[in-house]
Amino acid sequence: MTQKKPKMKRIAVLTSGGDAPGMNAAIRAVVRSGIAAGTEVCGIWSGYEGLLEGNVLQLSASSVANTIQRGGTWLKTSRSDEFRTKAGRKKAAHVLDHAGIEGLVVIGGDGSYRGALALHEEHGVRVVGVPGTIDNDIRGTDDTIGFDTAINTAVEMIDRIRDTASSHNRIFIVEVMGRASGNIALAVGLSCGAEFVMIPEVKTKIQDIHVGLQRSIARGKLSSILVAAEGSALGGANEIAAKLKVLGHDAKVAILGHTQRGGSPTAHDRILASRMGQLAVESLLSGKPEGMIASVKGEMKHLSLLAVNSKTTTAQAAKRMEDLVRILAI
Repeated sequence: MTQKKPKMKRIAVLTSGGDAPGMNAAIRAVVRSGIAAGTEVCGIWSGYEGLLEGNVLQLSASSVANTIQRGGTWLKTSRSDEFRTKAGRKKAAHVLDHAGIEGLVVIGGDGSYRGALALHEEHGVRVVGVPGTIDNDIRGTDDTIGFDTAINTAVEMIDRIRDTASSHNRIFIVEVMGRASGNIALAVGLSCGAEFVMIPEVKTKIQDIHVGLQRSIARGKLSSILVAAEGSALGGANEIAAKLKVLGHDAKVAILGHTQRGGSPTAHDRILASRMGQLAVESLLSGKPEGMIASVKGEMKHLSLLAVNSKTTTAQAAKRMEDLVRILAI
């Protein structure tokens, strides 16, 4: 039986925005799936900024050997102010055309997808997004590459902090990443049995935390863990500690910061990234003009970037957050 020729001779992959553990596994899947289908695969060095500079590399199967276990992104990533302009996107489309690239896989978050959609709408570039962000805040997908690793990293560190908190009868406020999303804080707080979780989406009163801590002390619990997203409605961990000090609580602060981004990805993130990368290539080669790969109830699906960039799918994320908040209140 004669093998059907691929509809695209050459595709490319880039990583954009903040790095996330598992991005390398996604790159690997794109490269090897494309090559297995008879398509040439290029890597674009340093995201959209690298695309504008013409940093296009021809990749082989061996190019991605021994990368699945590595954190970060070996293709590098960046944020590009120039690409946010129409002139910048026109330049990017020209680079792709000159390199003979007929389809682009973009691994990144919301901002990366807005750029990809604009590139498609303005210049007809065929693009497929793969959701890679530790914040798990992309509409339309239940899971994003890097989220599982990030929360497991934070949980491990908070478990260690709790040992010290218990030994010294201390209150610790642990700040996790999340300027606009409380997904990491909620998942970590639930996993660690935190007394309070403060997130951007829910307004928490400092007086409620004070009353809760007093109640814990009254029943003999002298140590507590409070988890705060960096963009919580009450401010960052240091601000919250200052507010609690006025109310008589001497809270210590631990800011986990960028440690949550790094490290070897969990098995879950490696598998998720591999499945998403493979389907991204399949979507491009099947002729889909644009889209994003999403994990919905454990199944991989192809969604339109138009839907992902709209507000019609926010109810899904809101429902998940409401469920976690309710469990934490028990």
